[in-house]
Amino acid sequence: MAAREKLPGQEGAYSPSVPTGESIPFFSQAKTFARLWPSIEKKLGEVFDNGKFSHGKQVGEFEEALARYTGAGHVIGVNSGTDALVLLLRACGLEAGDGVLVPAYSFFATASAVVLAGGRPQFVDIDPATYAMDPAALEAAVTVDSRFVMPVHLFHTMADMAAVTAVARRHGLTVVEDSAEAIGMRQGGRHAGLHGAGGVLSFFPSKTLGALGDAGAVLTDDPSVAAAADALRHHGRGGRTLDDFPAVATESALPGVNSKMDDVQAAVLLAKTAVLEEQIARRAELAREYTARLRDVPGVLRLPGPPREEGGDRDVYYVYLIESERRDALVSHLDEHGIGTEVYYPLPLPDQPAFAHLGHRRGEFPHAAAAARHAVALPFHPDLDTAQVERVCAAVRAFHTTATTATTATTGRPS
Repeated sequence: MAAREKLPGQEGAYSPSVPTGESIPFFSQAKTFARLWPSIEKKLGEVFDNGKFSHGKQVGEFEEALARYTGAGHVIGVNSGTDALVLLLRACGLEAGDGVLVPAYSFFATASAVVLAGGRPQFVDIDPATYAMDPAALEAAVTVDSRFVMPVHLFHTMADMAAVTAVARRHGLTVVEDSAEAIGMRQGGRHAGLHGAGGVLSFFPSKTLGALGDAGAVLTDDPSVAAAADALRHHGRGGRTLDDFPAVATESALPGVNSKMDDVQAAVLLAKTAVLEEQIARRAELAREYTARLRDVPGVLRLPGPPREEGGDRDVYYVYLIESERRDALVSHLDEHGIGTEVYYPLPLPDQPAFAHLGHRRGEFPHAAAAARHAVALPFHPDLDTAQVERVCAAVRAFHTTATTATTATTGRPS
């Protein structure tokens, strides 16, 4: 285990520490927590003083702060991004068997949330330039059973929402956004999640705004969607339940679930919201540093585009994703050198065993299949420093240079 050292200037009963050593983890927020600990400790103290540890005052304050940041008319804090998707679909009126058009390349929860809400996922191939739903493929995928379309905003940029909503209008589809990764992203001046009936955010620890554990939120400008999601998160109970302990005497008008946000998570998120823009800017700097060092590496098939912020559009880097012609071997090489990675995503959603009954054949969604075969995310978080970026890039460069040299020696042609 790597040695650990205390950071100077820490006070209180708990003093965070940060790891030292040679490894470079895919994700860490130890330095961020050390720096923010005084404000986090203060917020946590307020939770203990209030004595309401779930669905309490801090959750309400965080919902208000998030509404100000995103411009959403309503924010409903829940216990995960996955639950946010399920509750949003239900609040928007999804009925059993409704078709929901989703991209074939995304995290499993995009499609599983549709099933959990009672719908049927209908897969759409992606635009390889954005990894988001391809509007032309969306148009072709609409069937008589389609009721919803759920684009996903992945990695650092949003789906083409003007094109997606145009298709939705032509076919009478309700637009809901899986904007779990997209805090801070905007298109046409509107925050991700606010281009249709509603969207979601995830605060899983590795997200751009991450909690200590799981937490999520529903975003919407529609009062009726907000009221339904609010009730559904707390057993379908009506009236005020936030910071009203134990709130068990109210009637339940809907068969809701227990998906309240913990106040401990809300307290951490409130403290971290204060540095969100600073950390988004740092992510953009890191992306530029990676791209400058990897631009001409042979065997790297694709790098993300530069951070874009103009004309009401804004990209935010959640991860730094590259494509490699020998992705799995690269992952092993980096692991041997103590460098963490994450494969986003190893299987297209239609190829997941859970969806085998839908009858899709392998390769039916070629762009999704290519991304699943080649894409890998490199270490990326605001605590990363330039020396670590250089070490990661040197390892990527060495791997591909060696592979190209070996291929040339064997075949007489570069790989």
